[in-house]
Amino acid sequence: MMKPRKLHRYTMIRRYGKIVDALIKYEFGYLADRMGIGGIRPLKSRIRRQEKVHKDTGSGALNARLMLEELGPTYIKLGQILSMRQDLIPPEYSKEFSRLQDDVQPFGIEEVEKLIKEELGAGIDDLFADFEDLPIAAASIGQVHRAKLKSGDQVVVKVQRPGIRKTIEADLDIMYSIAAFAEEHLPEAKLYRPVEIVGEFERSIKAELDYAQEGRNADHFFRNFRDHPRIYIPRVYWDYTSAKILTLEYIDGVKSSSFDELERMGADRADIAIEVLKAFMKQIYEDGFFHADLHPGNVFIMKDGRIALLDFGMAGFLSADMRNLLIDDLIAITRGDTLLYVELLRDLGSIDDDADITSLKMDIDNLLYKYYGRPLSQLNTAQILEEMINLLRKYQVRIPSNIALLSKGAMTAESFGSIMDPHINLTVIAEPFAKKAIKDRLRLTNIASSAYRDFNSWSRVLHRLPIKFSHILDIAERGYLKLRIDSHGFDRIVAEIDAASNRLAFSLIISAIIVGSSLIIQTGMEPYIWGVPLLGVMGFLVAGFLGMWLVIYILRTGRI
Repeated sequence: MMKPRKLHRYTMIRRYGKIVDALIKYEFGYLADRMGIGGIRPLKSRIRRQEKVHKDTGSGALNARLMLEELGPTYIKLGQILSMRQDLIPPEYSKEFSRLQDDVQPFGIEEVEKLIKEELGAGIDDLFADFEDLPIAAASIGQVHRAKLKSGDQVVVKVQRPGIRKTIEADLDIMYSIAAFAEEHLPEAKLYRPVEIVGEFERSIKAELDYAQEGRNADHFFRNFRDHPRIYIPRVYWDYTSAKILTLEYIDGVKSSSFDELERMGADRADIAIEVLKAFMKQIYEDGFFHADLHPGNVFIMKDGRIALLDFGMAGFLSADMRNLLIDDLIAITRGDTLLYVELLRDLGSIDDDADITSLKMDIDNLLYKYYGRPLSQLNTAQILEEMINLLRKYQVRIPSNIALLSKGAMTAESFGSIMDPHINLTVIAEPFAKKAIKDRLRLTNIASSAYRDFNSWSRVLHRLPIKFSHILDIAERGYLKLRIDSHGFDRIVAEIDAASNRLAFSLIISAIIVGSSLIIQTGMEPYIWGVPLLGVMGFLVAGFLGMWLVIYILRTGRI
């Protein structure tokens, strides 16, 4: 079992080398040097001194996007996730990363058939009456084929790209280690919480890899819109679905961005926009389960006028408590109550203890004053969200991942509405849903239910309080209370001193071998080789080998 582990380690080192090369190529080499991973570059790359590119762009965001595209599918997905987190990265990077696109070749029908047989237990000919060899869409994680079941039902089959899981798992290992290096060696990196970002990305990418989860998302939307007169959700064929295969009902319709075809159908684009945005508001305020990627490619218009929503890989969940917090946020904003808004941010657990609360309150006051009293028709939801997120990022306020996904979903939905009808306003459409949610909150039955839950929570706290207090006193009595101090880079200094002292000690050992070998040669000690004492020659060879090894190590680590 040792050989595979060595091979895996070798592969990881090679991948590290490619990442460092890409950092240097796109003018981020200083980050590799500061994290201490610059020496992982292959010796050939170090000697060649690969030239930097795109020096004249003047855009770090553009170079970062190009670098992610060069590093491959996993890093493209990471960039796409980061594009939704304007609270974590600067807005220019978020905007640039939103342009990241998968550009991959489809895999062959032989691999498709092999995977279907492994996952579903039967071949294509046994399961389908017809199956198109060429995919109708291909991406980094999978591709989609049209097919017909034996029953005659028209379907689409989404097939996962072979080997993509192993590739992503290997890349995740590297991402975690680089993120940990960054947090340890780059003080400013802690502001962006790279390990937390990689953790969020891991959850997102693994959910996207689980096609059965996407199928469950589709089923959830299907139940929520079962009786809706205008919105249609395609059916999932569970007998033909697994973690790597997803089979959905084929939607015979027109993509909402095909304006000429919509006009020939007699479809009203403004009406389509209103219905889709209403559906999105229903998902947020009533269902607590929302589609976060309602762009024109995921909205089809069927021949009977119904609107079909597609692609359920990116969906978010809002618990009842989270929806109540959002409603409280809305109340705070409409009342101009900055104090309440800041307290709600605290409830979300998103404000650090050392944040400048006074300045935060002043900036929120200015933002609320900017929009206070304006009619809803003059409010731009996407612009307000972007300004609020930039403000929160300025004060390092953490936004929960599902709220960040909701923000992205709202911006995408409003962008869809603007494409379909430039005069539409998401805020106006959201108003009746928000008012209804606020009224529901104020119903006596809901107030009583909330009070009952709070009473139960407090009773549990009071019941456990004496036990917890006794436990703390017991720990203090035994002297086990500990004070934790953050060294802020002290570990790095210790590691560098340790490495330097090891190199110095190694150099002294080499020097001692050289001196000893010289003395042996002068004594004329037998036996001889080429007329020189053999032991002295061996000493010089060992010293030369160790000296070369030390020089190569210094070159690879980039530190003299």
